[in-house]
Amino acid sequence: MTSQMTLMERQIALTIGCLLTIIGLALAVAGRGDPLGVHGFIIAIAGVATAFVTLSGYFSPGPDARQNASYYDAPSKAGVVIAMCWAVFGMLIGNWVAWLMAYPDFTLDQAWASYGRLRPVHTTCVIFGFGGNALIATSFHVVQRTCRARLPDHVSPWFVLLGYNLFCILAVSGYFLGITQSKEYAEPEWYADIWLVIVWIAYFVLYLRTLARRQEPHIYVSNWYYMAFILVVAVLHIVNNLAVPISLGSAKSYAAFSGVQDAMTQWWYGHNAVAFFLTSGFLGMMYYYLPKRAGRPIYSYRMSIISFWGITFFYMWAGSHHLHYTALPYWVQTLGMSFSLMLLIPSWASAGNALLTLNGAWHRVRDDATLRFMMVAAIFYGLSTFEGSFMAIRPVNALSHYTDWTVGHVHSGALGWVAMITFGAFYALVPWLWKKQGMYSTRLIEVHFWLALAGTVIYVFSLWNAGIVQGLMWRTYDANGALAYSFLESVNVLHPYYVARGIGGLLFLAGTVIGLYNIAMTTGMRTAASESDVDQPVFAPQAGA
Repeated sequence: MTSQMTLMERQIALTIGCLLTIIGLALAVAGRGDPLGVHGFIIAIAGVATAFVTLSGYFSPGPDARQNASYYDAPSKAGVVIAMCWAVFGMLIGNWVAWLMAYPDFTLDQAWASYGRLRPVHTTCVIFGFGGNALIATSFHVVQRTCRARLPDHVSPWFVLLGYNLFCILAVSGYFLGITQSKEYAEPEWYADIWLVIVWIAYFVLYLRTLARRQEPHIYVSNWYYMAFILVVAVLHIVNNLAVPISLGSAKSYAAFSGVQDAMTQWWYGHNAVAFFLTSGFLGMMYYYLPKRAGRPIYSYRMSIISFWGITFFYMWAGSHHLHYTALPYWVQTLGMSFSLMLLIPSWASAGNALLTLNGAWHRVRDDATLRFMMVAAIFYGLSTFEGSFMAIRPVNALSHYTDWTVGHVHSGALGWVAMITFGAFYALVPWLWKKQGMYSTRLIEVHFWLALAGTVIYVFSLWNAGIVQGLMWRTYDANGALAYSFLESVNVLHPYYVARGIGGLLFLAGTVIGLYNIAMTTGMRTAASESDVDQPVFAPQAGA
């Protein structure tokens, strides 16, 4: 890491390590007897580790001209591995919770193992640990290739990647300790939020600096999607997490919003997190890696731009469809429903654009499981966006809301779209990054694909059925106008669906473990790619550029 840093960059890294150590120790002392103290200790460890790594290579020779003439991929390599580790851990927790839903008697009599703590651990590990690291790693790779420019320095990428993971560790450990803002989407407390803002601003500035150094005059569409993801997530995070701590020595804080205003803010954040974290960023991934792997140009570049602006504008207004039949003003509910229906146009434009790109390359899809991951991801993206628009319609929402149908819908997008496109991108990216002829085992990629597809289908179909059964039982009346079923009866009838959900999640987890093993073995392979398979060095700046 430090071998490619200049002396000034090493000094900056050492300063960051020292500051983290001081801040961590201060929080640890101020938060004695409070969970804040535990997090202060974690921050101090991160600072000491940063300072130690920097000092260990502080006096080593600086980067040579050859290193600076090639792309800087070390942060992307680390991001891929870290993302897969978060995926295995997060899906393990999620599958544990899934089986506890089917067999609640096996619940551990420990506070940290309660559903209220394990659920946000699962979602944070998978969405932010797995998904966030995948987006950071691939965005660093894509922006350099599409701009034909190296990242502007060596400190910022590592600060973004490792700083982001420090936030994830604080969030997950905080949930185990019972630290949360108690929102619909459980949020870490105020000091972790402040740290993430600093990291995220550094991420945005780094991305803009790389674009400013580009040797390619055109900004490729993937970069527009990645920039939208970075910028809007920053705005969402800041507004949704506005809070006042009760003291600098306590982890507890009070949110700036309450009541219906908090609900509206929360779902403005929640649905736009789906839009710009789980959609926009991964569309940027798809628009680069799918054409690259297929060896085909995008079917319609113009359609990709129209889709970008449609998604960017329409999604901003859709969050209130989660609050039908609540105290939210009726016109706001209708506004959210209307924009949700309009969202189908740009969403299906992207899904269709991806599938049409494969025209003339379907033989590759048949033979290449990596490309098949991406193809299935595009199909699930189209299905999930149709389902989301359909569920936003008020009468449909009356049946689906608060049921497991919603959980099935979320996982059709999370497993079928987000995870599938990420696995496909990783299987394409890993040999390129580590300069190998290919993945360690194409057969293991096939096994992973079929486990992931089978797991997703079983999971989603079981919860679709469970949710519809729930909704119908809750609204069935007898001849006297009373409810025909008690709530407990509606819970008991779901047992076989929950067992099926656990089986589907276990299959998906098994595939992810195989994927991590395959990537780990690929990085250790001795065979190197031929010169024609390796990315060409960065083009030298033109005179006057």
